Amino acid sequence: MVLPLLKLGTLAVKTLSKPVASRLKKQAAYQPRFREFIIRIAQANHRFQTQVQRRIYSHSTDVAIRPLNEEKAVQAAADLIGELFVFTVAGAVVIFEVQRSARSEAKKEEIRKQELEAMRQRENELAKELELLRLRLAELEQLAKGKGLSGLFHFKNSQTEGAKLAKPA
Repeated sequence: MVLPLLKLGTLAVKTLSKPVASRLKKQAAYQPRFREFIIRIAQANHRFQTQVQRRIYSHSTDVAIRPLNEEKAVQAAADLIGELFVFTVAGAVVIFEVQRSARSEAKKEEIRKQELEAMRQRENELAKELELLRLRLAELEQLAKGKGLSGLFHFKNSQTEGAKLAKPA
């Protein structure tokens, strides 16, 4: 029951992060210092992407890369910021899920360890009880040997007589 609700919650967080990212994009375009900063980031990102694409498609890499105009750079950087925000939120949700799962597994492992320890204790108790019973049996055998054969037969007779008395009843 908890897992579907948690999944639904993570989906809601991802969905709600998209309008926040959109708002960040709009604000980033209007702040002058931030605008200059994001234009530099957008131009660097454009150069990197163009170089990678040229290498992948085996085009000439020594040709100069034309920079983006200011509006395209602002839009590209704003899109990049929005995507990074959504990606960061999604990454945080994944990390949260992994940690939650790890805690759950740790709890299960702890319960298993406790159950195993309880079984070991029970096994030790049974071993002690078995040893005690062996000692009592050895003690009874010593008593039987001490009384001789008559003591042994008397012991067996008293058991059979007790059984005979119990039958008629």
